[in-house]
Amino acid sequence: MTLQERLDALKAQFESQVLPDKLAIMHRATEDLRRSGILDRVLKAGDAAPEFTLPNFRGEKISSPDLLRRGPLVVSFYRGVW
Repeated sequence: MTLQERLDALKAQFESQVLPDKLAIMHRATEDLRRSGILDRVLKAGDAAPEFTLPNFRGEKISSPDLLRRGPLVVSFYRGVW
């Protein structure tokens, strides 16, 4: 099974468990984002990310250039609990 097939299966499973009115809101919000032009401004595969400085889990400021000097950098976003 390809990654896309797995993602499609996960999406179908998720959508089968969401109430139709909530699913309609989610689809409308996604379409609104697409129409906004945001996809024209996102980084594409192979693009270099802009430099940034963020706090780590201890609250210490860490810069992307400092981390990149030590090797490849992976950035993960945690949305929290909604």
